[in-house]
Amino acid sequence: MFERVIEAAAADENRRLHCRYGPLVVELRDGSDTRYLTVNQDGAGLSDEVSVAPDIALSASTEAWVEFAKPEPKPGFQTLNTMRRTRNLIVTGDMVKFFQHLLLLEMLFSNLSPDQGENDGRDGALSSIEPVAGRYLRLNIAGRAHRLYFEEAGDGIPLVCLHTAGSDGRQYRHVLNDPDVTQRFRVIAFDLPWHGKSSPPSGFEKEIYKLTTDGYVEIVMALIDALGLERPVVMGCSIGGRAVLHLALRHGERFRAAIGLQSALHAEDRSIGDPAPDLLLNRPDVHGPKMAGASMAGMMAPQSPAPERWETMWHYMQGGPGVFMGDLHYYFIDGDLRNGLAEPLRGSPCPIYLLSGDYDVSATPEMGRELAELIGATHFEIMYGVGHFPMSENPEVFRSYLIPVLDQIHSS
Repeated sequence: MFERVIEAAAADENRRLHCRYGPLVVELRDGSDTRYLTVNQDGAGLSDEVSVAPDIALSASTEAWVEFAKPEPKPGFQTLNTMRRTRNLIVTGDMVKFFQHLLLLEMLFSNLSPDQGENDGRDGALSSIEPVAGRYLRLNIAGRAHRLYFEEAGDGIPLVCLHTAGSDGRQYRHVLNDPDVTQRFRVIAFDLPWHGKSSPPSGFEKEIYKLTTDGYVEIVMALIDALGLERPVVMGCSIGGRAVLHLALRHGERFRAAIGLQSALHAEDRSIGDPAPDLLLNRPDVHGPKMAGASMAGMMAPQSPAPERWETMWHYMQGGPGVFMGDLHYYFIDGDLRNGLAEPLRGSPCPIYLLSGDYDVSATPEMGRELAELIGATHFEIMYGVGHFPMSENPEVFRSYLIPVLDQIHSS
């Protein structure tokens, strides 16, 4: 099985380039069998023994490796890091080296199964101008001047879209370009401060960025007021899926509806034996954005087309230092809605629609169902064949779930 790993290095120039970032020696354990993967400037090779101590060891049962190698593995087996987080793969050794080389390892081991969704030119070969307009909005947030970037398309009911942690509004480009949406909804996707084209406020060099519940809610409400939006729909994913719950709790009467993608009461930091996350994401010997992108590969479904998966990862690879970690402060700590904090949503004047991807190992479908039952959500549905980023990783599958929800909101 592992021979296909080194075939990936030999067949692909990009993989060969990443191999130069070695040397790296990996011990591979398959049940009772052990092989060694060596990565250096000459490429990658397999052997039955090595003369130096391995940097890391990857250990899984034969059954787990077989599942991982399937074209459409079960949730929890789609990437090495996902297998690790779900305890189907045990990683030992120098964990900093593991994360330094995570993107390379994922690229090499992805060769165990056929690649999904090669680019079929669906974006169109002919030149065209998209019906999406980008603008800057100057506004005051918590007493500080901000220059917020947003994109919009369409007419009708305002639909404000909130992106995931560490990324930006580009995740909603397919929704912005969908005429079945924009003929009835004015779609607005903005970049949070510090993200995408929204710069940090003046004086940011003197502080550490941390997203809080109060701050997130204030940003969204400031944008809604500045644009004069009347009873908009708010749709968010991941941290945005949590934020729509806080918005409904505090300002439910201001919204026509809330759509939570990958929403849950809380999120767990499922790191296993890792160095401190803030050190991994912002240290000189680890490329934080590259590691973030590689980590997010494991949050997506293997059925999602390769171009969309890699574009979703690319957004993470462009994040500013410490921004992803600052968002996770809200996701893991400040925005936690357990211990009865979400129960008032059961009587909220804002209808709440919840959609959960079956391959998400962060906000799992089980966590989404728990939330839906607690608050009496208007709608809950599991989206099959997508992970943590449905709107960007597999837009065609996502729209098949989104359009019926928008139909309900529009008709009501």
